[in-house]
Amino acid sequence: MIPRYSRPEMAAVWSPETKYRIWFEIEAHAADQMAALGVIPKDAAAKVWEKGKAAQFDSDRIDEIEREVKHDVIAFLTHLSEIVGDEARFVHQGMTSSDVLDTCLSVQLARASDLLLAGMDRVLAALEKRAQEHKNTICVGRSHGIHAEPTTFGVKLATFYTEFRRGRARLETARAEIAVCAISGAVGTFANIDPSVEAHVADEMGLAVEPVSTQIIPRDRHAAFFAALGVIASSVERLAVEIRHLQRSEVLEAEEFFSKGQKGSSAMPHKRNPILTENLTGLARLVRMCVIPAMENVALWHERDISHSSVERGIGPDATIHLDFALHRLANVVENLVVYPERMQQNLDRLGGLVFSQRVLLALTQAGVSREDSYSWVQRNAMPAWRSEGHFLDNLKKDPEVSAKLPAETIEALFDVSHHTRHVDTIFARVFDQ
Repeated sequence: MIPRYSRPEMAAVWSPETKYRIWFEIEAHAADQMAALGVIPKDAAAKVWEKGKAAQFDSDRIDEIEREVKHDVIAFLTHLSEIVGDEARFVHQGMTSSDVLDTCLSVQLARASDLLLAGMDRVLAALEKRAQEHKNTICVGRSHGIHAEPTTFGVKLATFYTEFRRGRARLETARAEIAVCAISGAVGTFANIDPSVEAHVADEMGLAVEPVSTQIIPRDRHAAFFAALGVIASSVERLAVEIRHLQRSEVLEAEEFFSKGQKGSSAMPHKRNPILTENLTGLARLVRMCVIPAMENVALWHERDISHSSVERGIGPDATIHLDFALHRLANVVENLVVYPERMQQNLDRLGGLVFSQRVLLALTQAGVSREDSYSWVQRNAMPAWRSEGHFLDNLKKDPEVSAKLPAETIEALFDVSHHTRHVDTIFARVFDQ
């Protein structure tokens, strides 16, 4: 993982130092319970804690041993014996490597989830604040990229708020599902280790117990976790793309904050490019690319194989670090987003009132005109306005068939933008008053 897209808090979750510390804690907690059961001497378990707790595990030494033994957990246990001494022979009694590796991954993913949830909270807070600020800021809504009907910028942001709130709920569920412990020995039968050891380690590490671990934790849990991250990444991209569109020169209703001294282009000094949201689009792709490999890890051979291992060594750090960085970058973008209400009004007015065409259509049908004729009458007055040939309102009032059914003052009333914002309070109550 390159430092450019890493926050120190999340990167630390995946550092070798953190990993080896978690491995030690799993082994030491297991030793405590085995000592309580009389499987190993109590003074041996105490010595493991005494020596290991104060130790700084040497990653280079562990790598050196692994180059010889070709096994990462054995290399760690060998290094631990160098630190602890003779009592280290009582460590890992009845356990298998997956007990350590899978339980450690669960701890790391749970810790990563907590940081991601904090990032989601920051995004949600920013969206709520800006939505309330622009609750009644009129802007044009668009479908297919084309002007549709009026809305407010606050309503636009409220849609993203609810989406991220759903994403947060999914992440909470995914965290609970992934935070499980497996200390069940070879093929998961507890043949050489008591189930109470697993329960003790789970309790000490803040995890639940995996009911049936088959030597490894079933990978459907991990698939669901990474899928949840992928959906959140897609939400990040949707908001980023919206901001990128709004910043286009032809639109320019909102833009990323452009700091003093910032440069937009090496060639064109006038440029103010949406670099942060473009970056977020790219980061979202990096998170989503981890989803399919996680799905493919579900189908392993019999009680276990290690085809998932190399995948998870990559996607665990990659997905969580990228998404963590993206969430905080997105929050910063929203917090500092520059909004131009005057430009929003100008864009709303650009098509000469065409955004009110549906109200005219409905009014004609209610005045006794068939829907087919109503549509035709409205469209024949709308298309010239689309070509900048007169104002839609004026065209309608000059149309003899339309004016025969709708008085001029009635037509004018149909162009009142407040009709489109009269339920904004209801929408906001649904979103924020919960």
